[in-house]
Amino acid sequence: MKVAVVGVTGMVGQIMLEALASRAFPVTALIPVASDASRGKKIIFKGQEHTVVGLQQALDLAPELALFSAGGGVSEIWAPKFAAKGCTVVDNSSFWRMHPDIKLVVPEINASVLTPEDKIIANPNCSTIQLVMVLAPLHKKYGLKRALVSTYQSVSGTGQKAVRQLSDEINGISGPKAYPHPIHKNALPHCDVFLDNGYTKEEMKLATEPQKIMGDSSFSISATAVRIPTEGGHSESVNLSFERDFDLDEIRNILANTPGVVLQDDPANNLYPMPVNAHGKDEVFVGRLRRDLSAANSLNLWIVADNLRKGAATNAVQIAEYLLSNNLI
Repeated sequence: MKVAVVGVTGMVGQIMLEALASRAFPVTALIPVASDASRGKKIIFKGQEHTVVGLQQALDLAPELALFSAGGGVSEIWAPKFAAKGCTVVDNSSFWRMHPDIKLVVPEINASVLTPEDKIIANPNCSTIQLVMVLAPLHKKYGLKRALVSTYQSVSGTGQKAVRQLSDEINGISGPKAYPHPIHKNALPHCDVFLDNGYTKEEMKLATEPQKIMGDSSFSISATAVRIPTEGGHSESVNLSFERDFDLDEIRNILANTPGVVLQDDPANNLYPMPVNAHGKDEVFVGRLRRDLSAANSLNLWIVADNLRKGAATNAVQIAEYLLSNNLI
């Protein structure tokens, strides 16, 4: 399959290449795509050198699949152009996620909604993906009423400039800033831009995207998103309230048997999810399961995932794998 990776020089683009290679996706021809500033650069894929091209050249090469991770402005303009030529686009930006005619997909949860006519498919927000991987099976069993989510998000979610800011601050170097305040030895309750309602865009993504993915608006989510000085991996403290009561051992069994989820819930032996252990892995890790002692039918838990892998690149490649295996592309 002829595959274009748009935004190939970015952090997610690079992980997309890794995921395509490590998961043995059948790439017969790779088209690496980036901005004009990167055009002509060389990248390595599966041991072979490839030259980065621009968007128009990539379009002219007629890929069958395009993985986009180049920002909403690029996706708004170019995803429809690729789709019009018969290319299936899996877009990692936020632009198409809540569009009523575009599917928002986490393959383990709702890949069955996809059809051959879906030429633009949205990849959810990184924090949303790891959240719904845990919410979906529990909602199916107990009926979710409300979720309260506090995120602890790494600087890699902002991009290379933010990773450099953290490194510079650790090493006492003055350099470009991705954030309005220092991130080293700090925590910023400020992920994405603030909206008129007082929430950030990131917090509203967490409130709305799970309902679309799970095809259900009967539950509500309220979030606070915080940036912390870790380089990679997002963590979430989650409080869930259900319609029906639950047994903790049954919940552990459900999560332990959910594809793509790894249960790490043995605090007596210091076993619980941490971003340092999730690094480079495609699974979502969940632990610290405990009944909320202050409310009926309520549960506290802790969710961690590598935001560049399952939170972005791997999920996009998994969508492509599903399309291919079901003859939808």
